[in-house]
Amino acid sequence: MSTLIVIVNYRTADLTVDCLRSLDAEVKSLPDVSVVITDNHSADDSPKQIQQAIKENNWDSWATLIPLHRNGGFAYGNNQAIQPALDSDTPPDFILLLNPDTIVRPGAVAKLIKFMHDNPKAGIAGSRLEDPDGTPQRSAFRFPSTRSELDDGLRLGLVSKFLRNKTVAPPVRDDTHQTDWVAGASMIIRRQVFQDAGLMDEGYFMYYEEVDFCLRANRAGWPCWYVPDSRVVHLVGQASGVTVQNTRPKRRPDYWFDSRRRYFVKNHGRLHAFITDAAWAFAYATYRLRRLIQRKPDTDPPKLLYDFIRHSVLLKGASV
Repeated sequence: MSTLIVIVNYRTADLTVDCLRSLDAEVKSLPDVSVVITDNHSADDSPKQIQQAIKENNWDSWATLIPLHRNGGFAYGNNQAIQPALDSDTPPDFILLLNPDTIVRPGAVAKLIKFMHDNPKAGIAGSRLEDPDGTPQRSAFRFPSTRSELDDGLRLGLVSKFLRNKTVAPPVRDDTHQTDWVAGASMIIRRQVFQDAGLMDEGYFMYYEEVDFCLRANRAGWPCWYVPDSRVVHLVGQASGVTVQNTRPKRRPDYWFDSRRRYFVKNHGRLHAFITDAAWAFAYATYRLRRLIQRKPDTDPPKLLYDFIRHSVLLKGASV
């Protein structure tokens, strides 16, 4: 069975080269695996650096760089490699989406491929993402809902305990199990999923595109699985700069809020999206007041509530 690995680069040449280096032995040990790197019009010397690394390390037998003419976002960058592969005379059986800010542990790709081979009814499978020291990251999730958004905004122990079965990011498990969606940082997809559910939605610039894709796959009869034996280091936020760990986040970009609104309106309708927005905004405003009274440190991005309301369904309507 053949596998295509797709990496989308945007001004992260050093990270992409490190990712390719971690793939070298893995790719060479597996039959019929190739890698395509799309550069989302970085407008720096990323394409030159990556191409030079491919040449100097003799990776050109399995790695190809495709410079793109614009930065269309994560889904766009992936689709520019996926569509030609699907249209080819020998389309891959599996397509593995891999972030540039990842380091593949030995055997990680092989274990994903084996899982998909052994489980023909599985449409998507994700790796266990972890810190460089091996600490696991939450990378198997539930679909967002009104109740999960209420819990996310309120941050009150009693409510969180009551809604623990609705939490988007449940505690990490060590067993292989079915889940709603997995992080797009390391996500393998069966070719038939694209045939039944379509490509990734390029209306998302970044964030929520893998949630949307896994939901469409699920509705098309292709469940998603978490495979913790496949271990991949994820340098969180290094590619996007939004979710960097161990420091207060910077102000959340507009496209994050637009992607969130698109997900709820597209998949659940305007009324549901409006109720969900109202639930989060009310809950988060309550939390902010409680935080001030209790004098807790502020660990949220600046102007989060203001930006949320500015991009909510109430002010933006049902535009997606």
